[in-house]
Amino acid sequence: MNDPNLHIHENLSWLRRANHLTIEEVAGKIGVSRQAVSKWEAGETVPDILNCDALAALYDVSVDDLLHHDRDESHSPIAPKGKYIFGTVKIGERGQVVIPKQARDKLNLKIGDQLVVLVDETPGSQGVALVPSELFLETARQIMENFTSRKDGD
Repeated sequence: MNDPNLHIHENLSWLRRANHLTIEEVAGKIGVSRQAVSKWEAGETVPDILNCDALAALYDVSVDDLLHHDRDESHSPIAPKGKYIFGTVKIGERGQVVIPKQARDKLNLKIGDQLVVLVDETPGSQGVALVPSELFLETARQIMENFTSRKDGD
């Protein structure tokens, strides 16, 4: 259990606390004993593949992240499946932002692609989102079709 690439015991403990669950609740949700969960979190034993899958589903993370995510190396907690943290960016003098290569690769963004900039200024949830223009326009088209068909049906 001394594999330096295996961080499951740290991740299990952190995920349980982050999800506000007790050891007993985790054990009940995946169908194992409280002692098994306690040993996994202490690094005394490792859950089998079926329990890893159940734990990953419970916490909505990938099995790979459950096993290998290193918070010290990444400087971030485990993200839910399909969600990523690629670090921070700085706004340049002229307002430009460089999207990290990993993020561009993950979304297959290329030079010349157009993105729609969405802003939420609601206090407590302020943020900026970049959405591929094709996706945004297709979604807007579907919304308008649904709106028009409902008006026609009145």
